[in-house]
Amino acid sequence: MYEIEMHEMSEAFFPCWKAAGIHLSKQVDGGIQSWLRAHPYPPFLEHLSFRLGNQLFFVRVEDVNGKVRGPGNPQGFITAARMANGRACILPMKKKLFGGAWVADMAGWGLLDPDTRRPIDPVALVTDQKIEMTPWEVHDMAVQVVRDYLDKQGFELMSWQGNPEVDPSIWFLGKSKRPEWVVVRSAKFPANSVGRPSNWQAIAAGCAKMSATGHFASVAAVSVDQPFKSSEEAPVPLWRGHGMHVRFTGLE
Repeated sequence: MYEIEMHEMSEAFFPCWKAAGIHLSKQVDGGIQSWLRAHPYPPFLEHLSFRLGNQLFFVRVEDVNGKVRGPGNPQGFITAARMANGRACILPMKKKLFGGAWVADMAGWGLLDPDTRRPIDPVALVTDQKIEMTPWEVHDMAVQVVRDYLDKQGFELMSWQGNPEVDPSIWFLGKSKRPEWVVVRSAKFPANSVGRPSNWQAIAAGCAKMSATGHFASVAAVSVDQPFKSSEEAPVPLWRGHGMHVRFTGLE
C-alpha cells in the first residue's frame, strides 16, 4: 500500500487554484469538458488535470511570488503524469496588485514544462493517433464510476483519488453519517470482474483510525468496438477518449 500526503488546501491558496481552473477552461471553446481532477480535496498529486483529445495534462499551480503554496509534494504531479502517460505542467499564477484577483502570469495557456520551463500549448500536442489507456487511466475511470454511483445514492463524498497505488480510493459518509471507505479495482475484457486485493486486511488496518467500515468495488470495462463474435477473440484496446461499456454491480 502506497501512502501520499493528505495536506488540506489552504484558504489562501484556494482562490489561486480556482482562478487557475477557470483560466485553463477559457482556453478552449466551450470550456474543458474532460476534467480528471477539478476539486480541492486531498489527497493531492496534481492540483488540476484534464484530457484534451488524446492527451492528458497534470498541472501544479504555483504563486510566482511564493506567498502562497499549494498542497502536495512538489514532485507529485510529475509522478502522476508519468503513470498516466500524460504531460506534467506548471501553471504560474500571480495576484493583481489592485483588486487582488489571481491571473495567469503569462499569456495563452500559461503552462510551462517543469524541466525546461518552456511554454506548453496543449492544443498543439493533440493528434489523431490512437493512444491506449494506461492502467492508471482505467483505474481512474473506475473510481469515477463508483464516485458517481455514491453521489447518485445521496451519500456525501469526503475525498477520492485515482492513483491505483493508493488505497482506499474513496471516502464517504455512510448511512450512519460516519466515514466509510471504498477500495476500487478495475478489470478489462475478457474479465468481467476482479476480486478483492490480497492486502485487504492491511488496508483495513490502515483505515481503522477513521473507520472500520470498508467496501469493495469491482469495475470492468470493454471497448464499444468489441465484436463479441467469439469466446476466443482478442480484446479491442481501450483507446483514450473513445467509448466503452462498463460493468459495476454496486458495493460489496
